[in-house]
Amino acid sequence: MTSSSAPSSFATPLYEDTLPGGAHWSFTVRRGITLRLIDVEGGANVGMVFFNPANTLERYNAPDTLKGQHTFKLTRGHCLYSDMGRIFCSIVEDSVGWHDTVGGTLTAAMVADRWGTRTYQEARNDWTQNGHDSFLVEAAKYGLTRRDLPAPLNLFSRVQADEAGALTFDPGNSPAGSSVALRFEMDTLVLFHTCPHPMSTAADYPRRPVTYQFHRAEPVAEDDYCRTFRPENQRGFANTELYTACAPTAGH
Repeated sequence: MTSSSAPSSFATPLYEDTLPGGAHWSFTVRRGITLRLIDVEGGANVGMVFFNPANTLERYNAPDTLKGQHTFKLTRGHCLYSDMGRIFCSIVEDSVGWHDTVGGTLTAAMVADRWGTRTYQEARNDWTQNGHDSFLVEAAKYGLTRRDLPAPLNLFSRVQADEAGALTFDPGNSPAGSSVALRFEMDTLVLFHTCPHPMSTAADYPRRPVTYQFHRAEPVAEDDYCRTFRPENQRGFANTELYTACAPTAGH
């Protein structure tokens, strides 16, 4: 466990399931719920984007998330911001220590170039899906299209820059059993996939399953680690709490 993590306080989850590698899913997470993700075999990648289900024009904003907290990586203490300055969720547990939000999304062309194309008709559930199309499939369920997709998170993945600014991918960033937990500060539509990172150097198309759990979160205290981690977070929590106090219900 890295120095960025806190001792795990999670007991029996409200719900648990495992998403196979190279797959996708989506759901709405209510405020006060923690989503815990576990890298079952090691080397997983979870591409993820967020929307406000009551107003899907509000969505995850990677640049604001990074610049407001003066960071390039994401780990415990960091908050994940919308383009309205509100906090979708906070990273309350992290045994990895580094998660990417600059690497982008794997496309069909990248898959074909790197690993070759295997269609569903040919390979059934072992077909080679890509992150971009996975997001589009899930987005369509909520009336969203290509133009609605923001730059994603890539949980469990590490991309770092050298002194010349060149980006490199670390294939050993997340050992088996690694976990990260996101506490949701507002109702949030979550789209995610377990397709490879676009900078993956794996010789074969990597299929790494990820377990996801829902837990009831404790109320956020004034001295909460994420709230006080950066000055901007205190303003972000205040902005989010003002919104949730009078927020519309999704679908109304």
